[in-house]
Amino acid sequence: MPKPRATNARKTGRRSRSVNRILFPLDALYQTAGVDPPKARMVSPEDLPPGLRKLLVHERSMTMTLERWFGRPIGLRTLSTLRKGSSFMRRVLLVRTDTGQPVAMGAARITLSDFAPRLRARILRNKVPLGRLLREAGVDYISRPRAFLAITPNHELMGVFWMREPSTLFGRRTELIHGGRRIGDVVEILPRGRMGRRV
Repeated sequence: MPKPRATNARKTGRRSRSVNRILFPLDALYQTAGVDPPKARMVSPEDLPPGLRKLLVHERSMTMTLERWFGRPIGLRTLSTLRKGSSFMRRVLLVRTDTGQPVAMGAARITLSDFAPRLRARILRNKVPLGRLLREAGVDYISRPRAFLAITPNHELMGVFWMREPSTLFGRRTELIHGGRRIGDVVEILPRGRMGRRV
C-alpha cells in the first residue's frame, strides 16, 4: 500500500471554513483542499466498540495513549497543513514504527503564539506527534473530549486507513486545555479492526 502524500492546503487558494462543527478542524482542512469531508454524528461513550472505548474515553494525549498501548513510540506522517498568521492546522497519520500500520488520523488547530519559539519551530517541522512534543516541552495539558463520533469515511480516509470496504469509524473531538484555557482543538479517528498490543 503506497504511503499517502502530504499536501499543503495553502496552495489551493481556497478559504478554510468549518462545514460541520463537530469535525472541526478536520472538516476545514478537507474543505480547503477541495475534498468533501466525511460525515459524522455524535454518539455516547456506551455506543463505542468496547475495544476502542478504552482508547477514546479519557483526558490523556492520544499519542501517549497509543504509545502505552503498543509499548513503543508512534511515528507521524503529515497529510496536510494550513497556516494563517499565528493559527496553524495540520492533519496527520499516526503509524506504528515497526509495521507502518496506521493507528490514528488526527487533525489539530493550535495558536502558535501560545508556545515558546523553540517548541513552535518543532511543531512546524511536522516530524513528531503533537502530544509527544508538548509532553517533552513540559506543557501540562489535558485532552478534554467534547464529542465522541461515529464517522462514515470518505474515499481519502478509506485510503489512509487501508480500508477495502466502507465501514463506520469512531473517534473523538477534544479541546486541549492548559492552565485552565483552551490552547487547541483536535479531532482523532481510529481505524477499525484489531488494535492489538505489541507482543
